[in-house]
Amino acid sequence: MQNWKRRLSEIGDVETFDYAYMRENRKRPDPLPKLIAAHREALSDARKRHPAESTVLIGKSMGGRVGCHLSLEEKVDGLICLGYPLCAMGDRTKLRDEVLRALNTPILFVQGTRDPLCPLDLLDCVRTEMKTQNILHVVEGGDHSLRVPKRQLQASGETQTDIDQQIFQSITEFLSAVTGKQER
Repeated sequence: MQNWKRRLSEIGDVETFDYAYMRENRKRPDPLPKLIAAHREALSDARKRHPAESTVLIGKSMGGRVGCHLSLEEKVDGLICLGYPLCAMGDRTKLRDEVLRALNTPILFVQGTRDPLCPLDLLDCVRTEMKTQNILHVVEGGDHSLRVPKRQLQASGETQTDIDQQIFQSITEFLSAVTGKQER
């Protein structure tokens, strides 16, 4: 996320945080209510440090999912999920889709085609049932971390930096649409 923090700082104020279980080097995440509370506290702290007209939550994997839950309780202008974990532990029968169907906040999904935690066919089905504006940016060959294999990059003549720049462009377009502001 530090790479994305640096890139996103070109657009606006960015705050990052780690959940307690991560700081304490525990493998098992805390229960969802505790994660949402931690996310709420980080949002509150960020709003105190950076009062802004608009707030967008951006999260990688579980951070995006928890941000979605928080947006049901706290007003935010947009959500960006980098690698949304739709399938619990990659199991296509254990979907984490209820929160997505409940959203009222516009959302951008950035998903890799090789992400076992979010098969695009399942995400497409969920997206058609969502009541809020939702956009999908597909990273061809990308895994859950949005990394593309070197062989594929070489074959396409692209670099991971090129792929990340395409993601960044998609994010800036989404932010411009939901906040009504252009890049600074």
